[in-house]
Amino acid sequence: MTDTEGDRAEWSFPAVPGAVRTARHAVHDALRDWGLDSAVGDEAVLLVSELVTNSMRYTPGPIGVRLLRPRPDGDHSSARPGLLVEVSDPVPDAPTERTAGPEDESGRGLQLVACAARRWGTRRGKSGKTVWFELALPG
Repeated sequence: MTDTEGDRAEWSFPAVPGAVRTARHAVHDALRDWGLDSAVGDEAVLLVSELVTNSMRYTPGPIGVRLLRPRPDGDHSSARPGLLVEVSDPVPDAPTERTAGPEDESGRGLQLVACAARRWGTRRGKSGKTVWFELALPG
């Protein structure tokens, strides 16, 4: 984990069995250490789990996870009103949201992100893509 000035946490996970569980625990622990609301933490952990699982299906890794803590510091140019979470992998193709049928065992991850997040999206990077979402904080 890399922690910069206490407002960012990032990890890189190999695409191996157990990576999703490790990512969930890392995110949970970081959000707890930051003192964020447990409901927001549970939601973030669920969505990270879905996105890391999705990345593992299509990439040999590594899978990056980054949390950016809100900064309500009065300077509106740098204030971050919600928790920003990013999951990156080396595959450049953006994931596609699809409708899963009642019997389908997959295909709901992006639907969960779209329903739970205040905002979400994807962006291409120099090597791969990032799927990001922002969660609103109580208060």
